[in-house]
Formats: sequence, C-alpha cells, structure tokens
Amino acid sequence: MNDEGGYKSIEDVEEFYAAIDRKSLTRELSEERPYVYFTMEVYDRGNGIAGGGGLGVLAADTRRVAEQLDAPFVIITPFYPWEPHQEIYDGKQREWHEEIHYQDYGFEKIGDTWVQTSMGGVRLDVVQKVLGSTRFLCVTEPNFGELYSGESGSDHRLYQEVSLGFGGYQALKMVGMKPAIIQLNEVATFFAALARLDELVDAGMDFYEAVVYVRKHTLYTNHTLVQAAEASFTADQFEKYVYPNLRSEAIIRWMKDKFIDNRIKLSNATLEIAELRSGVSKLHARVANYHDINGERVKFRAVTNGIDMSTWIMPEIMDCYREHEVIDKFGLPGESYLDKVETITAAEIREMKAMGRTKMNSMLSQRRDQYRREIHFPDGSLVFQFKRRFVDYKRPTMPFTDVERLKRILVDNNAFYVFSGKVHAGDASMYGKLMDLLDLIVKDDVLRERVIYISDYDENVAKALSFGGNVTINIPIVGLEACGTSFMKDIGNLGALISTPDGGVADATPENYLPVLGRTYDEEVESLYTQMENAARIWSDDAALEELIRKQLAAYLPVCSGARMFRDYLNYLF
Repeated sequence: MNDEGGYKSIEDVEEFYAAIDRKSLTRELSEERPYVYFTMEVYDRGNGIAGGGGLGVLAADTRRVAEQLDAPFVIITPFYPWEPHQEIYDGKQREWHEEIHYQDYGFEKIGDTWVQTSMGGVRLDVVQKVLGSTRFLCVTEPNFGELYSGESGSDHRLYQEVSLGFGGYQALKMVGMKPAIIQLNEVATFFAALARLDELVDAGMDFYEAVVYVRKHTLYTNHTLVQAAEASFTADQFEKYVYPNLRSEAIIRWMKDKFIDNRIKLSNATLEIAELRSGVSKLHARVANYHDINGERVKFRAVTNGIDMSTWIMPEIMDCYREHEVIDKFGLPGESYLDKVETITAAEIREMKAMGRTKMNSMLSQRRDQYRREIHFPDGSLVFQFKRRFVDYKRPTMPFTDVERLKRILVDNNAFYVFSGKVHAGDASMYGKLMDLLDLIVKDDVLRERVIYISDYDENVAKALSFGGNVTINIPIVGLEACGTSFMKDIGNLGALISTPDGGVADATPENYLPVLGRTYDEEVESLYTQMENAARIWSDDAALEELIRKQLAAYLPVCSGARMFRDYLNYLF
C-alpha cells in the first residue's frame, strides 16, 4: 500500500479484477462510461459534505473503495449550503446552522444547469472534485437548504430530489460521461433514472425499448425494510416539480399510471425502472416487505454493506492485520485468514486498544459532555459505547431500564457508559426521551460520574469511540435494522460486540459475538445486562479476550470489508 492507502501499481488493480473473474471489467467501465452512484447524502466531512447518518457514511466509503481499486466512479449528490448542528448542555438543547461553501473544500464550479417547475426555472451550480479515478459531481444553489429540510413528502423535499435527479444527470452529460450503470441509493434518487429514460426517448428510441434499456442498466439499492413507512407525493406536486422537466408525453403518461388515489410512492416507480435490486444485508434482502404495482412481492439481491477499512480502522491495527496476513492488499480477507486470525494475541489486542484510548482522548479533547466537562477516559477503565441515531427502534434507553443493575456493572468494573447520536429534526417524542434520560443521569451521583453524553454527533466522534471503546452496544428491535455499519467499525478496531441478531450482524450466527436474545422486552433487558457483565469479565481475562476477538474477526471480516462489498456489486452488475 502507498501512503494514501491506494495500491502500488495498476498491475495490482488488474490482479484484483482478475481475482473476481472479471478481466473484461476495464472494457465495461471507463472514464467516459463510469459507474455512477446517485445519493441524497454523503457523510464525508473532510470534503465538506456532512450527511445525516449511515446511508451517507456508506456512500462516502463506497467512493473511497472505488478510488483505491482504480474504478471509474462518479458520485452525484447535492452540496448542501447549510449544515445543521445541535448541542445539549445542562438539559437544554441549542440548534444552529453553519453556512458552508464548496470552494473551501476544493470543489470547482464547471457550469450551471436548470431544473424546471411550473413557477419557472431554477438555476443550479454544478461543482466537482476529482479524486483519483473517482469524482464528486454536485448540484447546489443558495436556497437548496440543508439535508432533509422540510417534512418528508413536502414540496421542498420533492424539489431537492428532482434537482438531484434531473440536474445531476445533466451535470453528468456536462462532463462528457454516459453511465455504464446507475446505482440509485434509495428511492429519493429515482429521478436520475427517469431523466435518463427521458433523454433516450427524446433522442428517438422507442419508449418500450428505452424502458428495457434503462431497467437493465439501473440498480436500486433499498435501505428501508417496510414500504408502508415511505412518504408519498401528490399528483399536484408532480405537476409542479416533475412534469416540467420531461419532454416525452409518453413518459408523463407512464408516470401518471403509477398514482393510486392521487398519490405515488416512489418505490413503485423505482421498482419498475430498475431491474437490478439489492438489499444491504442478508436478513434485509429476505424480509424487506416491498411489492410492485401489481402487488407481487419483490426479491432483492443481498449485498451487505461494508466499510472502508483504511478510514475507519486504526492504522496500527491495519498494520497488525497485514503482518498477520489477515487482510490482503485489496482490503479483502486473505486466503487463509481463518487460520491467521488465530495468531492474534491478547497482548496485541491490549496494546492496540491502549493506543486507541490515547487517540480517543485526543480526538475528544475539544468536545464536552452534557455538563460542559472535559471528556477523558482513564487508562485501565472499561468503556461501553452506544453511538447511533437517537431513534426509537435502536432502543437507546434500554440500558437504563434497571438503573441499579447498570450502576453496579459500571462501579464493579471501573467502567464508563458513553452514548452519542442525534435526534431527527421534528422528532418530539425522541427528543423528550433524551431529555428524560439526561434528567435521570444528572440526579444520580454514580450515573453523573460514569455516564457521558456527547452531543452534535459526527464522524470524528464515531471514529474516536470505535478506536478507544472496549464494548459496543447495538440493540435494535430485531427486524427493523436494514444493515448498520457502526458495529463493523467496532469489530475491526478489536472491540467486543453486544448485539441483537439484526441487520448486518445477522450475516453471522450469535455464537460469534455476545448476543442479546429474548422473546420479551424484559428477557432482552436481562440478556443485555448479563452480556455487559460477561464483556467486563472477558476484558479481564486474556484467554477469554483472545477467544471472543478471534471469533468476531473470523466471522465478520468478510462482512466488514468494503472491497468485498464493491466486488459483490461488480459481480452482480457485470
């Protein structure tokens, strides 16, 4: 590997493609015909684009992996001129917005394009940033707003989605590219495929032939388990924001057929325009409850999300993996990685986690807890961490169900419990639960000392906790997490995983981590506390620590690998 995490030579990359039996991929993909990835969000703060959560992190990691593998890859996304922040101190929340400028992050304006509405046209700046074989291609304008501004199903949300689809497709043409494949990262990006269909028909292709062509070259990646939870738009909204951008009357009629009771779910149209469909974990692909417009159950191909290991795993740990030949030069598990994992020792694990604790304290030195205190975790202490969106199905309040039991675990094991995650704007119920939780903590001497909340959750906090935490808590209601990738970062950084068997965790069996199981909520709570006690015991015993960490790595390194994910997509698509 070179200093930037890329490969030593083009021969190495060709070896990667040969290894997956796709030597002709260089003929399928080229600079003029790249892999094109549309997404409403990217979480890549270093490039000035801060997303809302896991979907944005996945998008950023996919681009990084494509760059490392020298794949022609274009990620098309909005550049949001406003970034939301929130902080909570002494039981009070403050929200503010920071204006950001693409010029400050190395983007250059290459032109402008227009999207049409019934009220007139809107001009969009087209900006780009080239990174190796990949590039960001973004559309933006001063009134575009922040990510997910406005209610789901609102006019402004539809305007943002239309701008990304039609404006982003025009931006792709502006740089002289035609997509070899379009990946739609969730249904909000549907309009990119619609723009491509409209271009083909406008150029003279028969409508039905154009539909077939677009279907064969479009991948819809679904991240939501239940179709009923999806927002919908009205026919009037489409008259205002969608149809003015279409030149083909046949396509307008085709779209109008997708409305039921004057409303449309974009998934119905997306399922018809994308023949290739993927879910983001094995469990998700099996249980996602989606039906096409005829009521037929839709099948998804399982391509479990992965992470860019060079970004999320501590460099010293990556060096350790390579020295043990656990991970190869492509970021894939080595041929004999199952045997090699068994050579990792407790001494190495403890040494790496001690380094991670130092890094964590340094990375969090500018942050404050809920009382405006400096954040510092002492050497030798045990850190349980929960870093996820503060949303009901992830059950952030579960560890506080039996406060006395939690306090005993923390005191008896010189442990801290740290949690971080944002409440969605407008989610009054979860905001209330967070305030109640912070109120509970401040009134108890033990909790006030040993439970830490970090507000304004971002990539830096996520990375710090992965580096320095000992035990990660991942307890979504089974059947509601599509994948989740936080647990992958924690496993890769040699942390112990306590989890329900949901999302990507369910790609392996519960024997490979510390499972939270139970038929009722009370049984799950008891299981959680038991596993927290087990985790503390394991961290005090070298043999037990080696056994757990080795089992986790053996089971999950192929799941975590972003290169594996990219390989799986290439195999499916080409």
